[in-house]
Formats: sequence, C-alpha cells, structure tokens
Amino acid sequence: MSSNKTSRKESIALGIALLFHTCGLAGMLFTAHKEWFIKSTPVTLVLMFLLVLWVQEKKSLFFWIYLLIAFSIGLFAEMAGVHTGVLFGDYSYGTVLGPGFAGVPLLIGINWFLVTYGAASIMQRADAWTKRKYEEAGIKISTRLSYFSYIADAALLATFFDWLMEPVAAKLGFWQWKDDVVPPYNYLCWYLLSFLLMIILKALKPFAPNLFALHLFIIQALFFLALRTFL
Repeated sequence: MSSNKTSRKESIALGIALLFHTCGLAGMLFTAHKEWFIKSTPVTLVLMFLLVLWVQEKKSLFFWIYLLIAFSIGLFAEMAGVHTGVLFGDYSYGTVLGPGFAGVPLLIGINWFLVTYGAASIMQRADAWTKRKYEEAGIKISTRLSYFSYIADAALLATFFDWLMEPVAAKLGFWQWKDDVVPPYNYLCWYLLSFLLMIILKALKPFAPNLFALHLFIIQALFFLALRTFL
C-alpha cells in the first residue's frame, strides 16, 4: 500500500474517531440525551475496532494471531474475575456493553486488544526515537534493557488507561464494583496481564505502522479524562 493511500486512510479514520468521541463527550455532558449516547458505546467501540483494522498495513498472520490472543486472554481473564474474584476483584458487568458470554460482554475482548495495541503503538514510536537519540549521542543501549523497558512501559501505559477509565465506566453502567470501590488489586492484575500480552506481541512482531491505533489510544484517554473530571 502506498504511503499516500495509508496517510489518507489514517486521516479519514482520525476524523471519524474525533467526531464520534467529541459528539459522545458533548452528548453525555451537555445534553438531555445522556442515556442515548451511553447506549451507543458498543457501536462506537466496534467502529473504532474496524477502523484500526482498515488502516492497519500488512495484516500478517501474526497480527491476526495477536488479535485473537489479546481478545481471548482479556475475555477469559474477565470471566475469572467476574465469577471468582481471583483476578481484578469483586465486580460485575451491566448491560450497556451489549451481548456477552458467561457474564462478560464480548466487546471487552476487543477493548483489551485496542488498549494494548494502542499502548504498544505508542511505545514502538517512543522506543525508535530513544534508540535514534542514543545512537546520535554515540551511546549503545543494552538489548535486554531496551526489551524490558518496552514491555514494562507499554504495560504501564495500558494500566494508566484503565485507571482513567474505571470511575467513568462505573458511572456509565459498564460495570460495577463491590461497595463502589476500585481495589488496587485491579490495577496490579491489569499491569501483569498487559505485561504478558506485550511479551506475546513483541515475540510475534505483528507491527506495521498504524498511527491511527496510537491516536485512538490518546483520543480515548482524553475522552475518559474529560468524563472523569466533569461527569
């Protein structure tokens, strides 16, 4: 695919993402139709997922494998959390996110993919920039240090996204925590599972440039930050 065609796709996808999230934010904060915008969340999430796939260059077998792994690990981890409390803590899902399996909406698996792939897209850029700067300074970075930094920082970024989202998700009825308290254990589980997924992603090397996945992560993070602040 030519760089110009890829750039056009990224621009179109970015425009759609900005439009949907801006309208959703305004609708939830400033209109009398808050519930309608909340119920439209599944449509927006599926659309963002399809846009990531549309923009993604060179969708190799490894890309599809990572998508399936992230979806499956995320979904089954959430099932374990909902039914046993072994992961994340004591919580349950509402009906806003649509149909599911064993008490967990299927969109949660898609969300795990989007969040981890977006975080990895950011760290891929940051890692390349850091290596270039060190090389320009004549400093050699340890391969092991570079690898661990990539995995640990990407997992931390994904966990930070969950921290932004948690109080908003409860207010919107996505899920509910026991006594309305998000336990620190939730974030520990998020970090460890994200760490595992980053190891898998790094091993598969499914990447081709996907600036939209990077931008979508930032747009969604700002969306939840605004709702966390003003809702």
